Amino acid sequence: MTGIIDWASQRARMILALIIASLAAGIFSYTGLPKEGEPDIEIPALFISVVFPGISAADSETLLIRPMETELADLDGLKKMTATAAENYAGLALEFEFGWDKAKTMADVRDAMNSAEALFPKGAEKYSINELNFSEFPIIIVNLTGDVPERTMTRVATKLQEEIEAMDAVLEAVISGNREEMVEVTIDPLRLESYNVTAGELINVVQNNNQLIAAGEVDSNQGTFSVKIPSSFNETRDIYNLPVKTNGDRVVTLGDLAKIKLTFVDRAGTARFNGENTVALQVVKRKGFNLIGTAKDVRNLVEEESQNWPANLKAAVDVGTSNDQSRVVDSMVRQLEGSVLTAIALVMIVVLTSLGTRAALLVGFSIPTSFLLCFVLLGLMGITISNIVMFGLILAVGMLVDGAIVVVEYADKRISQGTGPMTAYVEAAKRMFWPVVSSTATTLCAFLPMLFWPGVPGQFMGMLPVTLIFVLSASLIVALIYLPILGGV
Repeated sequence: MTGIIDWASQRARMILALIIASLAAGIFSYTGLPKEGEPDIEIPALFISVVFPGISAADSETLLIRPMETELADLDGLKKMTATAAENYAGLALEFEFGWDKAKTMADVRDAMNSAEALFPKGAEKYSINELNFSEFPIIIVNLTGDVPERTMTRVATKLQEEIEAMDAVLEAVISGNREEMVEVTIDPLRLESYNVTAGELINVVQNNNQLIAAGEVDSNQGTFSVKIPSSFNETRDIYNLPVKTNGDRVVTLGDLAKIKLTFVDRAGTARFNGENTVALQVVKRKGFNLIGTAKDVRNLVEEESQNWPANLKAAVDVGTSNDQSRVVDSMVRQLEGSVLTAIALVMIVVLTSLGTRAALLVGFSIPTSFLLCFVLLGLMGITISNIVMFGLILAVGMLVDGAIVVVEYADKRISQGTGPMTAYVEAAKRMFWPVVSSTATTLCAFLPMLFWPGVPGQFMGMLPVTLIFVLSASLIVALIYLPILGGV
């Protein structure tokens, strides 16, 4: 095994070029690797929700929860089922065994829910199945506050939503704190009586004229043409002009029988920012994109869009951000960089007092070089820089210089005895090869069991031993290959 050191010493120029190339590759990998808060792991869990306006919590349990539990109980790999019954709502959390087949499980859950849905009472809305994924949590929330009409605020938020979702790195921007618009039709009993129309007739007319109709296609000599029948309401005017009956030569419309106005649905919840009501956009990034860069681009986009608003709107609407995860991640990255610089300075000071300037520079060089080689390996494995990876790197700062110090100290001793630099460093690397390898291996053995930690915690913390393996393996290359060449030239 020590023959590789002789091989490298005989090709010093090639190794120097390799060192420069590896440093450049490491810098490129570090700047290009996506940075995020939590590791992007797949959680073997699904959440099913069913909305039923007006249902009580007790009825929700009886009429919604129990049919779902009965149909879903026999799913393969189901570990735990937790139900929640509330007013207007029923929810079911399904936890599966680790190593699940997500595609098959999703298909089985849909089949079971279709069977359960057939048992629901009339009035229940379509169920939804949601996955749990760390990458789908909002990375930043854009808040719009101000004393402006609700319709204006909603229009501004919708325009911002369209612009943000057009970004390549953004998966979605969900609006919260707003209310959906609706058309309110208030029937006037006196008008119904005067036109001899019953409430039931009026309701039937509205329902029959607001349905989707499959019109099909028409084949002709010129080709096949799809037929479109306007059968649903698109504008308030369509509702107002809806014919109800004829009274002599006059057509009685819905506008003649009822008061029609555009309003909002009742508020089911509120969103507040700094104590004021707000309309918020929760921005979720796509998997594989840099969290810090994406959040910065969102902030810049919102700033540019707000500058283009009319002067009165710009003065009335305040734009702010909250829950900005990029600030947390950026702080951790800065902490990592600061820890590396501090470690280099302290190590060089300690080595400088005992071994001299040359040895201090070589040992200090080993810290950033090992990190950059680690980033290359992380990039090749497709691993993003998360808080777990950064914690592993900070943890490794005090470990990766041990081999370099041992090799440099022994070489310095041989040089003081009259041996040439190249010979001294090659001899030191060969002499300390197995002690350095053994020392690193024993350190790795302490973290190796974490690779076999089962379940979601193991997948979450698995990046820690992987990072330590990469960075300490890189420190071996630096201590036994790079430093002897740099010290000997």
